[in-house]
Amino acid sequence: MVIKNDIKLVIGAGEYNNNPGWIHTQEDELHLLKEKTWKIKFDHDSISAILAEHVWEHLTNEEGIEAAKICYKYLTSSGYIRCAVPDAFFPDEVYQNIVKIGGPGPKDHPAASHKIVYNHKTLSEIFETAGFKVVLLEYCDENGHFHYNEWDGKDGVIFRSKRYDPRNQGDKLVAPSLILDAIKP
Repeated sequence: MVIKNDIKLVIGAGEYNNNPGWIHTQEDELHLLKEKTWKIKFDHDSISAILAEHVWEHLTNEEGIEAAKICYKYLTSSGYIRCAVPDAFFPDEVYQNIVKIGGPGPKDHPAASHKIVYNHKTLSEIFETAGFKVVLLEYCDENGHFHYNEWDGKDGVIFRSKRYDPRNQGDKLVAPSLILDAIKP
């Protein structure tokens, strides 16, 4: 059965349900790299928004580009992917040890399957290669300075953000994400 209407989709939703009214999916039902799983549920140019919170770091660079290209096919014109990943430029040794490739601990730790740690340039490049226009929302620059551009949770809540994560409230960031919108022209 192909789903129609104003479709808003969460990829790799995990235990979070920060986006009521969105379709929440897991890898076993909608796989970023297996277009046949997309064709079963959606038509090309049918999804208005995709949210991927801490998903892309589990793909290689090449897989990230391929996943972006598949998403591009299914997004409507002006549709977007809101993507959040660990930030390679966040200047905190403890944080970087947790998010590093292969993760810090046992194989069942979520970071154990990290294949890349992006910075704002490398993640932007993934989506630009697939044809998207990129708008950075939250990120650290090469000098470790945090940048925040106003964004609306109605367009997709990223829990692990300056805006929503209680660990990041106040003067000191503890667990930020690199967050961008990749918009299909």
